[in-house]
Amino acid sequence: MTTLASTIRNGVDTQQMFGTLDAIGAQPELGAFTFRATNQWLNGAHNRSTIKGFFGAGGEDTTRTEAFLLDAGEPAVLLGTDTGPNPAEYLLHALAACLTTTLVYSASARKVRLTEVSSTFEGDMDVRGCLGIDDAFRNGFTQIRATFHIKGDAPAEKLRAIVENAQKRSAVYDMVRNGVPISIEAVAE
Repeated sequence: MTTLASTIRNGVDTQQMFGTLDAIGAQPELGAFTFRATNQWLNGAHNRSTIKGFFGAGGEDTTRTEAFLLDAGEPAVLLGTDTGPNPAEYLLHALAACLTTTLVYSASARKVRLTEVSSTFEGDMDVRGCLGIDDAFRNGFTQIRATFHIKGDAPAEKLRAIVENAQKRSAVYDMVRNGVPISIEAVAE
C-alpha cells in the first residue's frame, strides 16, 4: 500500500509554495508585481475601491473573475454615516492580514501545524492634526500595537519565532515601518 504525504499544511500547498519560490529564484524577473486599486467617491465620507487585476509573475493576471469591492467611510463622530471602516481601520486590517498570512506561510514552510492564530491591532491617533485644528499633531497614527495569539504543534519558543519571522517578511509591515515613496498626480477637469 502506498501512502501519499499531504503537501497541504495550514491550508497552504507547501509543494506549490516551494515551487513558486524556486521559480522566482531561477527567474528573478517573475518577482516583480504591480497591484492596483481604483477608488470612486460616492457621497460625503463614503467611497468605494475596486480591486481586480494586477501584473505579476511575468504578465497580467486574469484569474480573478470578479472584482473585490471595499467601501470606506467614517463614523458619525467624524462626520460620516458608517458606510464602512475608515481608511485608518483599513490600514490596521491590511497590517493584520499581511502579518497573519506571512506567519501562516512561515509556519507551513517550517512544518508547524497551526491550530489557532488571532490578533488584535490598535492604532493611536489624535485627529486634531488631520482635521486641520492643530498642526502640532501628525495626521496619522502615532503608535500601533499588536498582539498575536498563536497555537500549534510546536513549542512556544518556535511559535514566537514564527511571529518574529513574519515581521521580517511581511510586505505591509515593511511599508508601514519604513515608509514608501508616493507620487500623486491631479487631473482636474
